[in-house]
Order: sequence, then structure tokens, then C-alpha cells
Amino acid sequence: MEPLLVEQRGCVRWLLLNRPGRRNALDVPLIDALDKQITSAEADPGTAVIAVAGRGPSFCAGGDFHQFLELHDRGDNPVDFLADVSACFSRIAASPKPWVAVLHGHAVAGGLELALACDVVVAADTTLIGDGHLKRRLVPAGGSSVRLPGAVGRGLSRWLLLTGELLPATSFAHTGWIHAIVPETDLDATATRICRQLADRSSPAQQRLKTLLHRIDGVAPEHALREELATFADNWSASDVADALRAFLAPRNTKADNK
Repeated sequence: MEPLLVEQRGCVRWLLLNRPGRRNALDVPLIDALDKQITSAEADPGTAVIAVAGRGPSFCAGGDFHQFLELHDRGDNPVDFLADVSACFSRIAASPKPWVAVLHGHAVAGGLELALACDVVVAADTTLIGDGHLKRRLVPAGGSSVRLPGAVGRGLSRWLLLTGELLPATSFAHTGWIHAIVPETDLDATATRICRQLADRSSPAQQRLKTLLHRIDGVAPEHALREELATFADNWSASDVADALRAFLAPRNTKADNK
């Protein structure tokens, strides 16, 4: 099964995360496919806007813990994979074409970080959103510690980062980060309308403006992202992190064995 489905709807390219059985958890093939689509969409004169959504019950529930543990058991640190994730999301943030994140179900950890890299966010009102890393004794490595404060404010971002709590999309209405919060039945139509509005303004000027907005957004984000990855690497080296992930996955593995 392809980890990423591509649908060209006129001048809007839809990228559909396609690992529904894992709530679209990020792994190497999915990030590789997403990275290739960034290059393809940016080079395509017929694509004005890129929308990213998830198939199945969730937008994206974060990184694939199974892959983290496979790397750990081989004696590798997942930081190399997460450096690729961070670089991929930074490419989205720096893209000259507008990106729209279409959220439903869960947008957690890496899913939140993917949404934060996009320019416009549309969400079903029941979507649960949060950083979530601390619930698994992890720290962010895909950009949330850098981008979340600017998106939702210092106070709310600190709460989400330091507790790992997930909040419904409606809790973010006052922040302005989510452009539209709608019933899930209206999500696709709303996202389509918003993408068309962005596409209607497509021009070299829009692309230059998008590039400018990224260039002046915050102070030295590259340095901050390097610091974030270094913190993940240090934290992963703690002996109990892999054990905590293994314990979290154990009930699921037991259920699968009993089927």
C-alpha cells in the first residue's frame, strides 16, 4: 500500500497520508514520499496550492513508535530519521506555494508539527490536537517547540508542550491558528473552498510573499530546530525511554497476537 496518495484536483494537489491502520504515523517511506511530492508540486506550474490530509480515523498521530524501537534495537538513535522529518517540514514551511493542513481525528506530536509547518489549517471540530510527546517520555523533534508558540501563544504552547494534553480543535478558536473549525461532514467542502481562494490569488507575487513571510518569521529558526533535534537525541539516550514505548505498545501487540 502506498504510504501517500496523490490527487490532482484542478490546480490543487491533495496529498493523503495513507497509513490508516497506524493512524498515519510517520515512518521513513511516508516522509520520503512526502519529500518527493514537495519537489514535484513546487516544480509543477499547474499546481498552485498543496493540501495535506489523512485517510482513516486520524490526520496523523505522530511518529511511528515501532520504527523508533526497531532503530533502537539495532543500536541506532532515531534522531537521524527525525532530522529528515524536521527537514521535510521545514521545506513545507519554506515552500513558495501555500500549504493547507486538513485535520480530523487526531493531530498529535508529528501530526501537529506537520500542521504547524503549513500556512493554513482547517479542522473538524472534534479533532484532538496537541504535542503529546511527554506522555511517552519524549521531547519534540519535528518543530513544535519552535513553531507552536508563534501559532497559539506562549501560555497555551507551554501547557501543551509540558503536559502533553490533547485539546479539541474548538479550544484553539481564540488563537487564530486554525482558519476554520467545522463539523467533520463539512470538512472536505470547506477545505476545497479555502484552497480555491488561495489558488485564485496564485501569482509570482504570492510566491514571493510566501517566501518573504517564511524568511522573516521568528529569529534564527534553523538554530532553534538544531537545538530541538539535539534535545531529542539526548533524551532518547535515557535508558527508560525505549522501555516506556515498549510498554505502551505491548497491549496492542498482545491483542494482535490473540487474533
